[in-house]
Amino acid sequence: MEKKAAENRMKSLREAIEKYRYAYHVLDESLISDAALDSLKKELFDLETLYPELITPDSPTQRVGGTPLPEFKKARHEAPMLSLNDVFNEADLDAWFTRAKNYLKRDLPEAVYLELKIDGLAIEIVYENDFLVEASTRGDGVIGENVTENIKTIDAIPLRLLPDPRRPKRVIIRGEVFLEKKELIRINKELQKTGKAPYANPRNLAAGSLRQLDPKITASRRLDSFAYDIISDTAELERLYGVRTHEDKHSLLKKWGLKTNPHNKSVPSKVEIEKEKAHWEHHRTDLPYEIDGLVLIINSNKLYEELGVIGKAPRGACAYKFFPEEATTILEEIELSLGRRGTITPVARLTPVSLQGITISHATLHNFDEIDRLDARVGDTVVISRAGDVIPKISKVIPELRPKNAKKFSRPTTCPEDGSPLIQDGVILRCSNPSCAGVKREKIAHFIGSHGLEVDGLGPKLIDKFIDLDLITDPADLFFLKPGDIDSLEGLGEKSASNIITALAARKCIPVSRFLMALGIPHVGEETALVIAASLPSSIKNPENLADFFAKKSPDDLLALEDIGPIIAVAISNWFHDKKHQELLHKFATAGLTFEVGQEKSAGPFSGQTFVITGTLESMSRDDAKEKIRSLGGKIVESVSKNTSYVVVGADPGSKYDKAKSLGVKTLAEENFLALLSSF
Repeated sequence: MEKKAAENRMKSLREAIEKYRYAYHVLDESLISDAALDSLKKELFDLETLYPELITPDSPTQRVGGTPLPEFKKARHEAPMLSLNDVFNEADLDAWFTRAKNYLKRDLPEAVYLELKIDGLAIEIVYENDFLVEASTRGDGVIGENVTENIKTIDAIPLRLLPDPRRPKRVIIRGEVFLEKKELIRINKELQKTGKAPYANPRNLAAGSLRQLDPKITASRRLDSFAYDIISDTAELERLYGVRTHEDKHSLLKKWGLKTNPHNKSVPSKVEIEKEKAHWEHHRTDLPYEIDGLVLIINSNKLYEELGVIGKAPRGACAYKFFPEEATTILEEIELSLGRRGTITPVARLTPVSLQGITISHATLHNFDEIDRLDARVGDTVVISRAGDVIPKISKVIPELRPKNAKKFSRPTTCPEDGSPLIQDGVILRCSNPSCAGVKREKIAHFIGSHGLEVDGLGPKLIDKFIDLDLITDPADLFFLKPGDIDSLEGLGEKSASNIITALAARKCIPVSRFLMALGIPHVGEETALVIAASLPSSIKNPENLADFFAKKSPDDLLALEDIGPIIAVAISNWFHDKKHQELLHKFATAGLTFEVGQEKSAGPFSGQTFVITGTLESMSRDDAKEKIRSLGGKIVESVSKNTSYVVVGADPGSKYDKAKSLGVKTLAEENFLALLSSF
């Protein structure tokens, strides 16, 4: 980025970050997610690294928190409570080590002390002659809020330290105050009963609880705390206790009667750091509290002090953040996508950004009303989210960073494929031409794609060629192709052509549920297709039998099937009563397609049990997990209810996990799920 452009961008970033930080730290209001704010801060940090001469004294990277609330007395910290710079991946981690090594002008051991980064509120506690005399929040890093009486309500924090004749008369302890997930659920239920708004996350509730003027309210919130540092002269601690590392400090904290996190540990190398990060990113949901990363601290106290401070962050420590569920990037263009039912969907083309370890360059905008709701414009800085393994979407626009030349998006009036007029269908725009070539292409692509028959070797470019040369007009035509029809096409030879025909032939005998999914019937997904298939009589041997069977069925007949509601019943009935679709099914039968026998039965030890899968599984794909559950007679559902038997929880599970907890539905971490499978 050119220097002038960088200067303008940095100014906008500073203003936006300060607005969100003030709301978060001072007002306890989350106007933007932590992950999105981290993404903005990282962009500013990177630009300041590139142009250090443009760093301003009021830059958010040069400060720690907000102004103390006026309702509390002020408390000055004897040493500043510093914030941490973030790293997000191995490259960032390497850069952090390199900067520290370059500052020292010698090699730096990779040994660090690793702490779980709890999503809570930093505090400082002062003990004099063993007794707690003052406690304060971080505030602006220099002056915080005196919350002594509220801190005294937290059982995890001792009012008196265990006796130790060697301990200095005055010691300063730092730690984190937090709230467990189950407490968030309990308190929110109570708030909702009285008509009050619930808290969005445990951190906000912990902050709000600690800032109550009435300590009785704080006590009712059941806050918890971990101590993580002793602010004292390093030489004195070494003289008195032989403390040479940050790990030694944690051991001393425990001896003094302070609660520390048992998961914190020393780690000898970057390789082990990466292993720990992968472990906790996958198992964070097993913890009773929220974490959003790891804190890495150079374990040697001497080296840590020698590294000193840059801005308002120590060189010897950093926050290694987990893959965020949200990030910020630039909306470069709004493109139009044509679906197999003629639906025109707006798609955002983005400046590539890493999200949950995957580079994202496109995100869905759902429909044109969503663009209006977001007020999304080309050039905007946007927040993208990707909970679990769902398709990325734009969840927020940051108007403070909008360029002056950003223009509103104009809704299309014609089909991007053939120029036909578009028709309004609720919130959706559709192509008015039922014979649109683009729609035809998308239907065929769906039929042979991952949600259909999964035919290897056939991609969009080949389908386009087949359509352009009039070799196919519908998916059934694919099964009439011969090697000689396609081996002369550009990019194909005899071997490739033969492989495609062989792959098609291998899919001529398939489960009827798979065929139903491939047809693209509205509202018929994987689970509905399985329900329909399980209800079919054994006489349904091929697509022609299927056509004849459903031609005699009304929507009311279909309503008798499990989990088939009125909308789905009408959609299925309409599809099978369409003359063109009946002709297509007869054509499939003529091409030789048949259905596998006995593939839709579902008896087994999981019979009568329903499963929801959320998050990313490490040992298998979601599809593999679903297949294993079905093979044991279980049923997959997409939403959590009180009737759900189990929720299988992978990494970054999202709202389904929270709902399961709130409803008391049993959750299975991946290792527990695997143990359950192996027991049968």
